[in-house]
Amino acid sequence: MNPLQFDRIVRMRELKKLIGLSNATIYRYIKRNEFPRPFQISANCVGWRLSVVEDWIKARENQRPS
Repeated sequence: MNPLQFDRIVRMRELKKLIGLSNATIYRYIKRNEFPRPFQISANCVGWRLSVVEDWIKARENQRPS
């Protein structure tokens, strides 16, 4: 990534649209270490870096059988 390019933070609503999974499935994957953990943005708010989510999607695509 270009150092001048901003790595956006995505919240749960947008994350669900990006990956097509429910809240419960996302948190189940996090618990099983199959999805990146969110980081704390504020006292009641967490998010994921878009680049980390994109890397996860690419890794999943590479795991699919040919």
